Amino acid sequence: MRVLVSGAGGMIGSEIVDMLRGRGDEVGALIRHGEPGPLDVAWDPAKGELDEVALAAGEFDVVAHLAGESIMGRWTDEKRARILDSRVDGTALLARALARLERQPSVFVVASATGLYGDRGEELLTEDSARGDGFLADVVEAWETAAKPARDAGIRTTNLRMSAVYSPDGGALKAQLPAFKLGAGGKTGSGSQWTPWIGVHEAARIWLFAMDHDALEGPVNVVGPDPARNVDIAKALGRVLGRPSFMPAPVPLMKLALGGELVDTMLLASQKVVPARLEGAGYEFVDRTIEDALRRELDRPT
Repeated sequence: MRVLVSGAGGMIGSEIVDMLRGRGDEVGALIRHGEPGPLDVAWDPAKGELDEVALAAGEFDVVAHLAGESIMGRWTDEKRARILDSRVDGTALLARALARLERQPSVFVVASATGLYGDRGEELLTEDSARGDGFLADVVEAWETAAKPARDAGIRTTNLRMSAVYSPDGGALKAQLPAFKLGAGGKTGSGSQWTPWIGVHEAARIWLFAMDHDALEGPVNVVGPDPARNVDIAKALGRVLGRPSFMPAPVPLMKLALGGELVDTMLLASQKVVPARLEGAGYEFVDRTIEDALRRELDRPT
């Protein structure tokens, strides 16, 4: 296939690109800076600009859209605006351009997030569950709605609701590793909150699966198949590293550094999310548990 990827240089995007090329697909990137390569397409979503001539010339079979402002950092008004606008504006710009193509891609795979569900305690959450409350729920709802022009034009559109992605190269795991390697890691808050997880290798496999399988359309939870509480993730990471993991994270200091809203939403909220549609479509997980995923990502086999 010929695949166009936004966010191709990111933690997940680069893994997806490597897998695509490894199986013989051709890959182009949506780029904001530099000289475009033969299959690259220039764009600037903040300015509403996209090279539709290059987009049409590429004759892409698949468009995978991952780009967006990082949610890490204190959520000031300006940061919240960048989080929302980068997702909604970029998705809408791309969806409208795809809808106008004479030769359309067969599928538009768009990043989304389990943040839609909010803080839900012990409730089991599938793709059919109602949205929750809060800023991230508002963002995800607008983000998924922004892909509507592509869907209305007859392009199969899949919204991959990403959970926290575990990789030593970024995200929560990279931030946790120094403390855990010193034996000073542990649960966050009570540790009883359900924390959806996925390894970056598995996440990339799921993106390719979504590209290839016509049965996957609309929202799809990208989470591991075995829900885990925060304390269980901490214990698993300790086992993988061969270090104790009984030191609770300093929540007041984390709130001081990152802001209370981010910590409450991302680290203390409870989401017992399961990958119902993935498993219903026949996807086979290579990492069934959080410990499996951590061992793969940290290259610590049993």
